[in-house]
Amino acid sequence: MEHLTLDTFKEKICECGLGGGEAKWAFKGKIPAVIDFYADWCGPCKMVSPILEKLSKEYEGRLNIYKVNTDEEQRLAGMFGISSIPSILFIPIDGKPQMSAGALPEKELKRLFREILEVEESVVA
Repeated sequence: MEHLTLDTFKEKICECGLGGGEAKWAFKGKIPAVIDFYADWCGPCKMVSPILEKLSKEYEGRLNIYKVNTDEEQRLAGMFGISSIPSILFIPIDGKPQMSAGALPEKELKRLFREILEVEESVVA
């Protein structure tokens, strides 16, 4: 899982008005993405982190999972109106991103990957 800064967010996800232009959403990724907005001091964030770490390996090549430390990247957190953490942003290839607040269990994350991002679980034979 990669930690995003403002610069890597602009490079990999979206300029979204961060370059001084219009704040229009235009996802730059080739595969769907998930961004975990968290803080090191946040208890629920610490519960979600190992789940996302596991899922990033399980969904490798089909879905990118990123992390944004809201204490270090306050401009990014502000841009998305993050008021509680963890907040998880689901970014489909086409369509609008959707935000979910709170610590989600693995089963719920997989459901959202399927429903919002249209990424199915891999079937291990």
